[in-house]
Amino acid sequence: MKKEKIKAFCVDFNWDDFTRFASPGLYAHADPKVHLQWYKELGVNTIQSFFVSHNGYAWYDSDIFPRTPGMTSNFMQTLTQLGHDEGMRVMGYFSPGANAHWRMIQPAYSHDFRANRWHIPFTTKYLDYLCRGIEEALVRVPVDGFMIDWLWNVDPVWMPCEIEMYEELMGEAFPGIGEVQDDLLEAFHRRAIERAWKRIRETAKSVREDCIIWLSCNDLNHPQIKNTVIPSQIDWLMNEHPDPERLKTVKGIIGENTQIIQCVCGWGNEHDAEAIFNNPLYADIGIYGFAKPDPYATLPVNDGGGNYRNVEVIREAFRRQ
Repeated sequence: MKKEKIKAFCVDFNWDDFTRFASPGLYAHADPKVHLQWYKELGVNTIQSFFVSHNGYAWYDSDIFPRTPGMTSNFMQTLTQLGHDEGMRVMGYFSPGANAHWRMIQPAYSHDFRANRWHIPFTTKYLDYLCRGIEEALVRVPVDGFMIDWLWNVDPVWMPCEIEMYEELMGEAFPGIGEVQDDLLEAFHRRAIERAWKRIRETAKSVREDCIIWLSCNDLNHPQIKNTVIPSQIDWLMNEHPDPERLKTVKGIIGENTQIIQCVCGWGNEHDAEAIFNNPLYADIGIYGFAKPDPYATLPVNDGGGNYRNVEVIREAFRRQ
């Protein structure tokens, strides 16, 4: 049986102005009913929203992560129920590589995150924390699955926790700062990513065997992803990069049931949604977009720019499909 084509979107609570992580509570007044109606009018069959955003705060009632301050509803729980009532899938979100709150409470297990990029070494201590949260979220919120984003192990500066990681993953004594050659560093990263993926997958599938795990990746050619088992085991695999040609690099190594998705909105003028929808080569792949919300309305900004134009192209295409 042919699977339904994925038509997905995310109103992105990760960012303030796409140069820094959103401050906790910035979008706390978001109304799940208003969001559901916006997604419905866009024509999606899949809503992607948040368990935990980059700042480390939760959008559901959590005992593990701090709750988004000022949140006026159990946002993710309510949005999931409303989406299911409309026959939509609803997906949560974790960003393993970024959690500003983790940096605050465990500075010995995180790099500085002022660069607003991934900053967390995938230590056993961190993976325990992350996987406890995944288990809790899946138990408390009846989502269909979740996206994992920024599944990157940060380049080490050889903090003590990273030296311990090296010895765990490589099975040998740490050779010393400045002595880890490029081939060993690549192997270290690959093993770190595969260990993280194994923990995430086993945790999610132990809670709910049919849980969909969705990887978003901005570089499918990167050895931290391409040279691992992940493409063959992931349920949904998405190319976030504007160039859909990058999908060709993984089509030969994905699993039999892996569904492919192309992101067509989120990077402003770099994405060209119209070109993707008009290209028959991509007629059968899933489509996804994301957009920054206005801090007051908490819905995508109508700024007349590239992102807004792509949202309107998506709206027209999703409605006619």
